[in-house]
Amino acid sequence: MLEKLASLEAEYQTLEQQLADPAVLTNPSEYQRISKRYAEMGHLVETIRAYKETLAHLEEARELQFDPELGEMAQADIEALEPRVRDLEAELELLLLPKDPIDEKNVIVEIRAGTGGEEAALFAAELRDMIMEYARRGGYKVELLDTSLTDLGGVSKVSFEVTGPGAYGYLKYEAGVHRVQRVPATETQGRIHTSTATVAVMPEAEEVDVQLDPADLDITVSRASGPGGQGVNTTDSAVQVLHKPTGIIVSCMESRSQIKNKEKALSILRSRLLEIKRAEEAARRREDRLAQIGAGERSEKIRTYNFPQSRVTDHRIGFTTHDLEGVLSGDLSRLHEALRKADQERQLEALSSAPKSA
Repeated sequence: MLEKLASLEAEYQTLEQQLADPAVLTNPSEYQRISKRYAEMGHLVETIRAYKETLAHLEEARELQFDPELGEMAQADIEALEPRVRDLEAELELLLLPKDPIDEKNVIVEIRAGTGGEEAALFAAELRDMIMEYARRGGYKVELLDTSLTDLGGVSKVSFEVTGPGAYGYLKYEAGVHRVQRVPATETQGRIHTSTATVAVMPEAEEVDVQLDPADLDITVSRASGPGGQGVNTTDSAVQVLHKPTGIIVSCMESRSQIKNKEKALSILRSRLLEIKRAEEAARRREDRLAQIGAGERSEKIRTYNFPQSRVTDHRIGFTTHDLEGVLSGDLSRLHEALRKADQERQLEALSSAPKSA
């Protein structure tokens, strides 16, 4: 294990040197790639160094535990350091778990207003702004693909693309049903309403992931409507794609280029089809698991935003924060770190309980 930790620390030092290399500084894509890996490794290397330092102190204390003058002090150090070493080893186990290669993909995010009428649409718009801001803070590029606005400025549906190494892993915990509890702007009697919006976070599928048969597609073009500027509305640039076997309809109208809108629409379609395939596989695995352990699934909502209490609760892990304003402004780092750690612990538990091969 120590050899592997030394190798990771050496990689981190190499990345540090590369970030100061003029050749890297003048290559934006290479700089972004190295910066991303450097940032990803930061906490891991910090933990490695703490582990090595604690281990060294423990070895020193053990060498002195039978010393007539320092033995008592050394024994006290041993009793304090041994649990610390075990804690750091457990943390390293989590940090060294293999990553899902899907995590590295770009993503397409779709947000739809759920129950609650106009209030749900306003909430969907807030979720759009929150997730877009969180993505930008992480150094990712965000591009709007399609929007359906409502009269009061909400959105019934919005989709956008987030690109950059690790985009899916960065945003995947936002997928699910989000619930808001507050007094809507349209409420005249001050009653608290509950509304929902759904968020889909789909890894962007490439042509090698999902093959589309042109015979299965019905592609139509039309004049774009809604915001986008005069140039958008005077050309037949909006594209709609119907996938006949599934009935899925995808539209894109954000660009002035019909070709670009078609490419984006087909990309969304491939991502939806890939997500359906992944969901079917996950459902099969879940059925197998439930057959062994019985039911006990949580309700479908993943998170509640309670305005009267300024509270955000993630129901998957029971995480609560009272920084509602900060969360909605895009500060999801603490929440995602807690979700990531819980996910890692589940992976470790699954690995430890898996049958050992002979």
